[in-house]
Amino acid sequence: MVLWVFGYGSLIWNPGFDFEEKILGFIKGYKRTFNLACIDHRGTPQHPARTCTLETDEEAICWGIAYCVKGGLDKEQEAMKYLERRECEYDQKISVDFYKEGDSLKPAVMGVLVFVATPDPVGNKYYLGPAPLKDMARQIATANGPNGYNRDYLFSMEKALANIMASMLLQYCKNTTVFSGNLPMVFMLLCSGHEDDSIIELANEVRKVLNRTKETKITGSDASSLKSHAPLVHLSALPEGTVVDSR
Repeated sequence: MVLWVFGYGSLIWNPGFDFEEKILGFIKGYKRTFNLACIDHRGTPQHPARTCTLETDEEAICWGIAYCVKGGLDKEQEAMKYLERRECEYDQKISVDFYKEGDSLKPAVMGVLVFVATPDPVGNKYYLGPAPLKDMARQIATANGPNGYNRDYLFSMEKALANIMASMLLQYCKNTTVFSGNLPMVFMLLCSGHEDDSIIELANEVRKVLNRTKETKITGSDASSLKSHAPLVHLSALPEGTVVDSR
């Protein structure tokens, strides 16, 4: 048996577990949102951060990386144990088809594991839901936890997606035969950037918050002077020992 895991958030740039193979690609029918509370890595129970989850959208695709864990049951269980601790704010594990760049019709891997959060603020205490852009930006600009600032998570996400898009487009442009024979795929690559325009917009709004606070570049020590206008969310602390990585 082989374990495949799809990373769409911090797993893209910081998987944190041993794997034998990784593939750039996408899943269909889901969009990335910053609607999940994080109280143990980039935030606290008193001042939760906002991190990524997936929400259904029939028209959307979500780019990321599929990781393959081989080497027997013990190795798979070790990876799962790590992921379940790290992704403890996600209350669902779903199975999806994963598509490799260059073929949007036939799945490259079926049954890929994905950690997601139930988009229900009543049934899932960690689901924050959407908020006005300026409120989200101020919350992300000010939140921080044991593993750093929420804004750094957002900026890392922005950079990771830009790198994925640049890598894919460069690959197609280098191969004129593939490029000309897969115009629908190239078109989807170009259009898929719009799915993440919201992340770019959010990151730019966070930068505005930071720039408004100081005329010069803000430092980590200055961030405490910012005050979030986002509604205070009271969440229970996670069990001791939950923080296991630099997500």
